[in-house]
Amino acid sequence: MRDNLDVLIVGAGISGIAAGYYLKKRCPRLSWRIVEARESIGGTWDLFRYPGVRSDSEMYTLGYRFRPWRGEDAIAGGGEILRYIKDTAHEFGIGKRIDFKRRVRQISWSSADARWTVEIENVDDSKIHTVCCKFLFMCTGYYRYDRGYMPDWPGMDDFLGEIVHPQGWHEGLDYAGKRVIVIGSGATAVTMVPALAEQAAHVTMLQRSPSYIVSGARRDKLALRMRAVLPFALAASLSRWRHILLSMFQFYIARSRPEETRKSILDGARLQLGSDFDVERHFNPRYKPWDQRVCLIPDGDLFAAIRAGKVDIVTDSIQRFEEAGIRLESGELLGADLIISATGLVMRLMHNLRILVDGAEIALGETHSYKGAMYSGVPNLVSVFGYTNASWTLRAELICEYVCRLLNHMGRRSYASCAPRLPDNMETEAFVDFSSGYVQRALADLPKQGKDRPWKLYQNYLKDLLMLRYGRVEDGVLEFRS
Repeated sequence: MRDNLDVLIVGAGISGIAAGYYLKKRCPRLSWRIVEARESIGGTWDLFRYPGVRSDSEMYTLGYRFRPWRGEDAIAGGGEILRYIKDTAHEFGIGKRIDFKRRVRQISWSSADARWTVEIENVDDSKIHTVCCKFLFMCTGYYRYDRGYMPDWPGMDDFLGEIVHPQGWHEGLDYAGKRVIVIGSGATAVTMVPALAEQAAHVTMLQRSPSYIVSGARRDKLALRMRAVLPFALAASLSRWRHILLSMFQFYIARSRPEETRKSILDGARLQLGSDFDVERHFNPRYKPWDQRVCLIPDGDLFAAIRAGKVDIVTDSIQRFEEAGIRLESGELLGADLIISATGLVMRLMHNLRILVDGAEIALGETHSYKGAMYSGVPNLVSVFGYTNASWTLRAELICEYVCRLLNHMGRRSYASCAPRLPDNMETEAFVDFSSGYVQRALADLPKQGKDRPWKLYQNYLKDLLMLRYGRVEDGVLEFRS
């Protein structure tokens, strides 16, 4: 690695590859590198290897705007997505600028030098290398990569079979012909269960409370028809915008008419499962639609597995683990050979690395989010955080575009640094308005947001488009220094 850079990108997943593309295209005079703690490109899609892993957003928006998705499936498998990211990096020469097995441990800003000093650990030998850069672009995702969230249930050591978290799935794990319990009801659980059912003797999805589950087509027939008759770029753009506007409309309806949306979702489940199935118990959450992410299942695969008798859903609480399985609060014993704890992620922005600004340690939980990308009092640093109600890539690309606008503006004006400055007595609220467990567990360590722009983290692509792609760079809030 070079010891001095204009921009250091941290992370080589979907966001990091997008950052490399936009910097290369729009800031050609700047020097930059990407550091990645893992051995390979792909981030989430290289890490997750559990059966059935796939996108929970359609690929017309999860794919890049600058390199539209060409696959046949709108809901794609993890392997396809990983190949797509790697092919994108190769096509635009981004892979040559990635240094693998390099983990950032600490970042220190000096106002006197207008530089970040970044301590980077070599994963293989734990040696520390120091790199200086003018600007840090954090593309590290939003959760811990080394472990997922695993509750400490009573009696776990008594169970004679294996207990595994999906984030730690290993290729040698054999589930064929076994009785499997998947604990959880979120996106990971509903993805794994029908895939496991293809080889397992039986699969039980054990949930303390239900999630909203909606069936969607694995292939978008309209998008494929447009691709057949229109130039590819036009067809791709139309499909992308169609899905953007459709998801925004569905989110608006869900939030403005929650009971009507709830009824529609439950009616869809009844149509798939029949009148004898207890949809009210197993598919009717206590919260309103989109207070947590709605789970998308392709072609109703989970419902099909239930109809075929390969999958049961049990809604109950765990009393304890026993040798033969899980004892429920109702007293029932669920027998199992393998238990999978699909209980969520450990949310961590920038992986809880140590941040120093002029020698003072910064706690993100005490900062405020600016445009959903920067933090009050932290100079020359942007961090990517995607949408909770749409695909991650949509917002990641907008932030990449904004970073390039910002860097070019600073170059033209000979500015050395910029940092958001808080107004006095600003009203604040939680960083993310989501009731999901992984969010609630992390709120104390997350930045706050304001009630109005540019301190508001919008879950709205059109508002972000206007603010990040077309809004003024010098807005009176971002403070620049020469």
